[in-house]
Amino acid sequence: MAQYTKGKTGLARDRSLGQGRPFRPDKRLGQHFLVDPEIPDKIIALAGFHPSDVILEIGPGRGALTLPLSRSVSRIIAVEKDMRLADRLQKRLPTLGIFNVDIKNQDILRFDLDTIPLPPCQKIQVVGNLPYNISTPILGKLIRHRRRLGRAVLMFQREVAERLTAEPSTKGYGAMTLLIRYHARSARLLPVFRGSFYPAPKVDSILVELDFERPYPARGVKEDDFGKTVKGAFAHRRKTLLNSLKGFFPPWTPDLLLKAMKQCGIDPGRRAETLSMDEFLDLAKILSVDNPQRD
Repeated sequence: MAQYTKGKTGLARDRSLGQGRPFRPDKRLGQHFLVDPEIPDKIIALAGFHPSDVILEIGPGRGALTLPLSRSVSRIIAVEKDMRLADRLQKRLPTLGIFNVDIKNQDILRFDLDTIPLPPCQKIQVVGNLPYNISTPILGKLIRHRRRLGRAVLMFQREVAERLTAEPSTKGYGAMTLLIRYHARSARLLPVFRGSFYPAPKVDSILVELDFERPYPARGVKEDDFGKTVKGAFAHRRKTLLNSLKGFFPPWTPDLLLKAMKQCGIDPGRRAETLSMDEFLDLAKILSVDNPQRD
């Protein structure tokens, strides 16, 4: 296990790549680096990773989280798209006596998660400060590989984090909330002020945990049927559930929708944001093309 001094990343407020060269974050990559020295230790404590865990870190940047995390887990695969940062971190690790971090200079959206070797019966744990501009595609990638994943502890901009963890009848509750909840339990862990980053983003962030080992009990509802129902319900957020679903999928005629809602005990005059996860699952099951009782 690597030896590393707690809380001393050598990165706080440091805005260079070393050797006196100023570092300019790449706006195209959505780079905002953690510079508050207390935040990485809080993330590690809240994540509660096990010493035997294999970690996929998305966007290690300058290593603010990578370096302290390396002393408490078995191995880190750190995927960094920026060649400057990947090269700098790769060179710095051995000088700190850290040999359990594998730097991959790749785009996380193209990185093959199936190439990560794992001990039998073990799953990949994920951590990262996600670039705001690709947080949704990254979520989609994690969902596609969910069977290899345990938990993901990720930093999102506040609005996205609130949508991921929203409750019914709240502003943030929508299709993203339900589609994520189908696959993983979500929970907010830590609010992080915008001043904790350099350059400071325009919005605050929230650390969120996604537990892919605790999906919502789907009760036999297929993912495609659930997704179609949810997306149709929120296609026109201000309309009633009936009017939003009507026409979204040609076979869903008004009569069929009214019959399905009656079977589920759902008032067709309600709006999508008032329905619970269970109500959406019930409706999706009735509307399924495989349901012999649908017609």
